[in-house]
Amino acid sequence: MTPDPRTKSTGELLTDILDHLSNLVRGEVALARAEVEENVRAAGTGVGLVLAAAVIATTALNVLTGALVAGLTELGLAAGWSALAVGILFALIAFLLARKGAAALKPSSLAPDRTMRNVRRDAQTLKEIVK
Repeated sequence: MTPDPRTKSTGELLTDILDHLSNLVRGEVALARAEVEENVRAAGTGVGLVLAAAVIATTALNVLTGALVAGLTELGLAAGWSALAVGILFALIAFLLARKGAAALKPSSLAPDRTMRNVRRDAQTLKEIVK
């Protein structure tokens, strides 16, 4: 005959509570670890985009600037104004790429949001149980 679960001793109930709490904490830690790893991968993508922006800007400035300046000069624009227009164009492209990459690196996008919501919910549940 199995004992009635409603007749557990206080010690057994405390042991059960501590076991459940321990499992809950382990689960939340595992979730936080997984979420941080996911966010770090996203940050890696952001770093990659910023590096790509730097490489593209450098390459573009070195290779295409001369050709575009020469082309604009051939169309009748003074060489200085041609160089300025081309420089502004490439600076704008580099800025847009860097901004997109930097947005992926914001600390707010790296925080483990789901874990924090779960921890708050678990704390609220524990408060209600204790009452």
